[in-house]
Order: sequence, then C-alpha cells, then structure tokens
Amino acid sequence: ELQEKFAQDISLLALTGIKPVIVHGGGAKISDMLTKLNIPSEFVDGHRVTCEDSMKIVEMVLSGDINKNLTSLLNHHGAKAIGISGKDSNCIEAVAKDNGKFGYTGVVTSINFNMIEDLNEEGFIPVIAPIADSAKPNHPGFNINADIAASQVAIALKANKVLFLTDTKGVLNKDGELLNSLDKLDVESYKKDGTIGGGMIPKVDSCIDAIYNGVNKAHIIDGRVEHSILLELFTSDGIGTQFLQK
Repeated sequence: ELQEKFAQDISLLALTGIKPVIVHGGGAKISDMLTKLNIPSEFVDGHRVTCEDSMKIVEMVLSGDINKNLTSLLNHHGAKAIGISGKDSNCIEAVAKDNGKFGYTGVVTSINFNMIEDLNEEGFIPVIAPIADSAKPNHPGFNINADIAASQVAIALKANKVLFLTDTKGVLNKDGELLNSLDKLDVESYKKDGTIGGGMIPKVDSCIDAIYNGVNKAHIIDGRVEHSILLELFTSDGIGTQFLQK
C-alpha cells in the first residue's frame, strides 16, 4: 500500500512540472537472498562488504527485481518511468572502497548527468539501481550504498532537493525523539557519542555531502507515512529531519 502511495506521489510531482529522479536501495531483500544461498554478509559502519559471489546477487536483486517492479508500479500510476542501472551508459562509475577493504563495494568517481537530464527532458522519470560500472572491461561492477548514490546523483544534477526515505521518523536522539534540523557539527557530535550509528551514518553523511556541494536542501523522512514526500514538499512544517548549512 505504501508503494502504491509512493508511486501516486511521484506521478503527481511529474504532472506539476517537477522532475523527479529516483535512486533505490534494497538491502533487506539482498540480505534475505544471501541468507537463502548461504553466502555470508558483513557490514562495517553501515556499509556492506561485498564479495564476488554476493555482488552477483546484489545486481540480480537490485537491477532485476526491485528496479523493474518499481518502474512497473510507477508506469501503472501514469508516470513515464524507465528503470536503469548505474552500468547503463556509464551512469555511475566507481572504484573499490578503501582499496578493496570492502570487496566489490565501491566509491563513486563520476555520474553521467547528461544521460539522466536527457531522460528528464524527454519526460521520463529515471529509476536508478545503485550498481556502478568499472573503468575495467569485464568487471562485475560495484555495489554502491543507495544513500551515497542518491547524494552523488543529486550533486551532479545540481538538484534543488534530495529526500531520503527510511523506516524511522528521521534522525532520533537517544530518547527516541525526532531531531528536526541538524548541521555538520551536530552530525559529527552525534556520531561520536553513538546517537547516530549503523545504517543511519551513510544517510546523514550523504545529506551533509549534498548540501555542501550545491544541493539546496536535504531531508531524511519517514517512508512509512502515507504521502510523506508531499507532506515534506508542500507543507510549511514538513516532516522528518532537515539538514542545514551554517
């Protein structure tokens, strides 16, 4: 039901002249599939360590399953969506993170923003699976954290706003209360004292990276709330945590 509402919201945004670009993840489905296939999975600071066997599963789940289902859903709701991988037209290129310490998990080196803009100009909504290409031929590619990929795409496009949907109200303090706004110093402080940890680390880092590199605003919002995107964009209070440059 939430997926249906999301698709409706994105279609509405496109009708109003806004040009959305979607970058999706799929960590839970990837972990489930790796478990079924008895392939070990390890995380360090919210980043998956990707071996060669798991890289094949990552690409299968992200590009072959989630990407096409999401694209189909958007099209059923009147959007003109097209699903692509970061490998298509060198949309996302990367190198190994930390000199290969994370296996086939990568760091983005370039975004083919011209291709994404061309799709937008033709009225398409790009739906991007965060699998990056390598400069080397016949390379299996790189698994990119979806939050980082979204941030890098937003920076390359000089996007007005980047929204990260998650399964919490936003960034929470140690009492479980929502932190409405954060700046760079707040984020560093909260990471040091453990308030921000795990999978939230790449999200907040991506938000800070975006607003310090040309993106006007960054927000982490609750994807479990119906029409959360519309509430964030079109109400004065908004929802979730916004990131400010001070």
